[in-house]
Amino acid sequence: MRQPTNAGTTGGGPDCPDTPTGRADTAPGGRTEARPPLDREPYQSLVKAVLAWDEPDAALPPDDCEQIALQLAGHAHAVADAVRHLADHLPEDSPTRTLTEHVLAQANKQLSAPRKRTVYCLQAHARLVRDLYERLDRLEQPHPPSGPGPSSADPGVVAPARLNQGE
Repeated sequence: MRQPTNAGTTGGGPDCPDTPTGRADTAPGGRTEARPPLDREPYQSLVKAVLAWDEPDAALPPDDCEQIALQLAGHAHAVADAVRHLADHLPEDSPTRTLTEHVLAQANKQLSAPRKRTVYCLQAHARLVRDLYERLDRLEQPHPPSGPGPSSADPGVVAPARLNQGE
């Protein structure tokens, strides 16, 4: 008899109980870190399709709305977990961390609210998944080194050695 698995759920699998999707990376030093969901493309396609609907509630039965909302909400939880994991590594006084914590608080508020069986509710969940992926992408971008003085990685700052190049 085949046993049910937890793969792809927010509860993790038996081998990786603390990861949002049941998959993990082993970092240097043997530390286990959660990875973002690997099934990003199907959910981004679903988000795009849901946001493209322009006749709310007319085209989709309430039961279908409920099932899609459950899928989007489950995926939003998994992406939020990945965002939270990255935000936890930011300095406490970082503006990026403050913004990320605000985004996560709003996500938690929306995900804890009772779901309505409407296209409008689906679109709110789709926007949430989109916003969480945008935050995840920003957190995964390499950051310029911090320290005193202008950074050569900052395109808005001209280094003093470059001022006299045109003369």
